[in-house]
Amino acid sequence: MIGYAQLWSASPGDWDAAGVAWRGLDAPVGRRRAGLADRAAALRAGWSGGAATAAGGRLDGLRSELATILPALVEIDQVLAEFAGRLRVAKARLAEAVALADRTGVAVDRHGGVRAAPLLWRGPEAGALPVGVGARPSPTGGAAGTDAVDARGPAPDPRAGSGAGAGGGSGAVAAGAGGGGAGGLGGGVGSPAAVGQVAAALREALALADAADREAASRLAELSGAARTGWVERPPPGRPADDATPAVVRAWWAGLTPAQRRWLVLHEPTRIGPRDGVPAAARDQANRLLLAGHREALLAARRSAAGERGRRRIDRALAVLDGLAGRLAATSPPRAYLLGLDPRGDGRAIVALGNPDRAGRVLTYVPGMTSDLADVPGELSRAARVQARCTALAPGAETAAVLWLDYDAPDFLPEASSPAQARDAGPALHRFQEGLRATHDGPAARQTVLGHSYGSLVVGSAARDHGLAADALAFVGSPGVGVDRAGALGLPPERVWSSTAGDDVIGLVEPPRDLAGRAVLAASPLASAAWLLRPDDHQLWFGHDPSDPGFGGRTFPSGRYGHTGYWEPGNPALDGMARIVLGR
Repeated sequence: MIGYAQLWSASPGDWDAAGVAWRGLDAPVGRRRAGLADRAAALRAGWSGGAATAAGGRLDGLRSELATILPALVEIDQVLAEFAGRLRVAKARLAEAVALADRTGVAVDRHGGVRAAPLLWRGPEAGALPVGVGARPSPTGGAAGTDAVDARGPAPDPRAGSGAGAGGGSGAVAAGAGGGGAGGLGGGVGSPAAVGQVAAALREALALADAADREAASRLAELSGAARTGWVERPPPGRPADDATPAVVRAWWAGLTPAQRRWLVLHEPTRIGPRDGVPAAARDQANRLLLAGHREALLAARRSAAGERGRRRIDRALAVLDGLAGRLAATSPPRAYLLGLDPRGDGRAIVALGNPDRAGRVLTYVPGMTSDLADVPGELSRAARVQARCTALAPGAETAAVLWLDYDAPDFLPEASSPAQARDAGPALHRFQEGLRATHDGPAARQTVLGHSYGSLVVGSAARDHGLAADALAFVGSPGVGVDRAGALGLPPERVWSSTAGDDVIGLVEPPRDLAGRAVLAASPLASAAWLLRPDDHQLWFGHDPSDPGFGGRTFPSGRYGHTGYWEPGNPALDGMARIVLGR
C-alpha cells in the first residue's frame, strides 16, 4: 500500500509528462507509415510480377501493424493522465487531513501514525493556551508515542469517499471543518475523537492513492501483455442498432475484450467515436484517429487543388482542425478527451477536460449563437475556467468539464429568434447525458448542464421535451428556456439556476410578436408612449426570464460584464457556476 511519505512526495506532473511522451510517439509512427506507403508506391511503379505483389503485400502488412499501435499509445497516455489526476486528488485530501491535524492538536509522524500533540508550556505570561500544538506535521518529522493511531490501518472504500458530501472533501475532514475546528469533533484539542478523525482522513487519502496505483498498474500490465500477444482481435459479428439506448451500447461494450475494443477503435472509428454509451476513453481514441484522417484528406485535396480560391478554402479548414488538434495536444492538465467530431458545414465537436467517466462532478456546457468548430478552443476555455474554480474550491474532488457543441448553432439574429435549431438539438443532448450516466465508473456523478445564451434554450428544450440526466440545470445570459416555470423542466425548481448580468443586452429582448407590434407603432405619433407603456412582464424571446423570481427557480449573482463576461475571473457568476457544479 502507498505510504504517507510516499504520497506526500509523489509528483503527479511526472506522470502527466510520461503520458504526453507516449502520446507523442504517434508522430514518428505516422511518419514511418507514410514512408512505407511511399516506398510501396515506388515499387509498384517499376516492378511487377509475383515477387512484386508479395513485397507490396508485406509492406502493406507492416503499415497495418504500425497502425494498430496508434490507439494503444493514446490509451497509455489516458492511463497515466488519469492516474496523475487521481493522485492529485489523493494529495489534496492528504493536505486536508494534515490541516485538520493542525487545527485539532494532533501530531502526525513520518509513517502516518497520529496521536495527541504534546502541550508546550512557556510560563504564565504566555496565557493558558499551549503553543506549538498546531505545528504542521511532515513526512520527515514529528514524534510518535506508543499511543499513536496508525493511519495505515483498515481503509474505507475510496470511491465512497470521493462521492460523499457536496464539497467533495473527505468525510472526516468535512466533519472537522464543519464543526469549527476541534469543537466539531466532539472533544477538545488533541482529544481521542480528534485523533480518530485525523486517522480516518489519512486512511482515506492513502486508500484513494493505493486504489489508483493498483488500477493503473493493472491497465498497464494488460497493455504490456497485448504488445506480446497482439494489440487487436476481431470482435464477433453484430453491433448495437443505431437507435439502441446508451445503456444497451454500454452493455455490448462491456462484453468485449480489450483487444476487441481496440480493433473496433482502429477499424470502425466512425461507429465508435460518436456513440453514446461507449466509454469516453475509447471515443477519444477513435475521434483522434478521425481527426488525423480528416487532416490527411485535406492535405491531399490541397495538393491536387486547381485554383488559389480552392486552396484558401482548404487552408481555412485546416486551420480549424489544427486549432482543435493544438488543444488536444496540450501538455498541461487536465487532459482533453475528444468525444465527438464532425467537420462538415460549420463543424461540431464534443470535448471533455478530464475523463467524465471517472469524475465525481461533471459539467456539460452548451454554448450559444454563432458557435462552430473554429470556436471550440475559446468555448472550451470557458468550461476550463469553471473547472479550475471547482478545483480551487474543492481540491479533494475530481471535476470534469465537457463542451457540448453537437448542434447547428444559429449564425444570425433571424435564425436565433426561432426555437427550431434548439428543438432539433434536444434528442442529441438527451442521449449524450444518458450516455454519461451509462458509462460512469463507480457511484453516479453529480451532473450539471449549463447553457449560455441560445444554448440555454437548447438545454431547456431538451429538458422539457426529452428529459435530461442531470442533477442541476444552470443558465447564463438566457433569452428564455422554452418554458415559463422552472417546474416544467423536469427537475425540482430548487435545482434550476439562472444568472443575468445587469448590463446584458439579452434582458432587452422581447417576444417576436411584441417586437412586430412595436415596429408598427414606431412610425406613429404614439411611439414614445408605447415604449413607456411596455409591460414589465419579464417575457423574453423564448418564455419567462429564468433570472426573474417569478420563474420559480433559483438565481446567482453576476457582475456587470455584459453578455459574454460570465466567465471573467472577477465575476461572482464564475464562482456561482462552480458551486452549482459542486452542489454547494
